Amino acid sequence: MTQNTPLPSRLPLHPEDVTLRVLSAAQLRARGVSAAQTSAQCLPGGPWQQILPGVYLLHPGPPTGRERLHGALLYAGRPPASARRAPADPPETGCGYGEAMVTGVAALALHGFAAAGPLGALHRIDVLVPRTRRLRSTRFVEVLRTAAMPRAVRVGEVPVAPVERALADAVAGTAEAAGVRRLLVEAVREGHCEPAAVVRELSEAKLLGRPAVVGAVDALLAEGRAAAEARLYAMVREHGLPDPVWNVELRLPGGPRLGAVDAYWPDHAVAVELDARAPRYGVPERRGRAEDDPQWAAYAAKREQLERLGVTVVHLTPRKLREAADQQATVVRTALMAAADREPAAYVMALPR
Repeated sequence: MTQNTPLPSRLPLHPEDVTLRVLSAAQLRARGVSAAQTSAQCLPGGPWQQILPGVYLLHPGPPTGRERLHGALLYAGRPPASARRAPADPPETGCGYGEAMVTGVAALALHGFAAAGPLGALHRIDVLVPRTRRLRSTRFVEVLRTAAMPRAVRVGEVPVAPVERALADAVAGTAEAAGVRRLLVEAVREGHCEPAAVVRELSEAKLLGRPAVVGAVDALLAEGRAAAEARLYAMVREHGLPDPVWNVELRLPGGPRLGAVDAYWPDHAVAVELDARAPRYGVPERRGRAEDDPQWAAYAAKREQLERLGVTVVHLTPRKLREAADQQATVVRTALMAAADREPAAYVMALPR
């Protein structure tokens, strides 16, 4: 048998779809191509090539970025050896990825991160699989195992790790502080995710203590704070709310400081406070009561003190401002309208902070 041996008619010889240009051995068998025929096509100078164990590229040129990506998922998603004797799925069902998903820098490129660079320029593709899988990293594929697989998101037909998990896996493989900083800042600046979610993921991966990460996380939190403030300014402007005084420190005349707020309407005694908290460095996310969190306890104490003085405090989160600005504007407007029905508040000074 030679590379000129006729192939089954079910095999597209000039496919346009990347999932038909790169096929696993099981997919080829399902199309009637025997192992001997596959080997013959992959002889030196032949029309096919084996790019990964059990994964074949149906043309002789170098694989594109998308072909390498599809091949990596086929390699990592192949069933365990004990299950490979079962009949392969028909060619038209699924892509053969199993539970595998792209993560790390390749996933960030698919999510649209400019700092990740073009997919075709990446030398490595990280693929996340369950811890029980026995797969080795090989060639351009880095296999990462995890005890808890996240829920994949689809970018086109490609299963991709959520941004927070992809960031953590990318940071784990990046030693350059400037590179880590670019990725984390872009995640927040471009609205891919919230800082608290990133910090939680980095904490769970035990990455917060790395020298390349410490300064980058500070930049991430500062960027997240600035983005949330920008959304708050936009909400007030676009929904026609009265202009407040911004970023002030409240205090009683001649008395103690009452704390800082992000916006304050003196004539209505209404304050808005952004909750831009992030999990404390090195401390896992708390799953108990909110009052057990010292940061939340400080927020609550300040709010209670202000409300005893007749100041209404509206508590907003960056995520709510991003996902439901209309609803948050209604909450603020309701608080402003209700001011006329309340007892007059104590006189509170608003000083620049």
